[in-house]
Amino acid sequence: MNQSLPAWLAEVKASENCFIIALHCQPGAKNTEVQGEHDGRLKIRLAAPPIEGKANEALIQWLSKTLEIKRSQIELLAGDLSRLKRVKIAGITAEQLLQLIP
Repeated sequence: MNQSLPAWLAEVKASENCFIIALHCQPGAKNTEVQGEHDGRLKIRLAAPPIEGKANEALIQWLSKTLEIKRSQIELLAGDLSRLKRVKIAGITAEQLLQLIP
């Protein structure tokens, strides 16, 4: 890959197109959208309350739809009860990922 990856994106296995995204999530927003970068993480506002995993579910659904991949290709690695999350994404190239995230 020619271009360097942003701070919030880390490649795990190039051969499998597997990446980890560091996120700063803000639940309870009006719309689910990318807000930019925040402390080396991709900031995402979620239109779901931080109650009973609803924000995590909304995040996974949004990532699946935005990146045009199956939910099974997304795994929440860390941050289940935190705004700071790490998500593993499989089956997509870095170029596709960077192009699809608005």
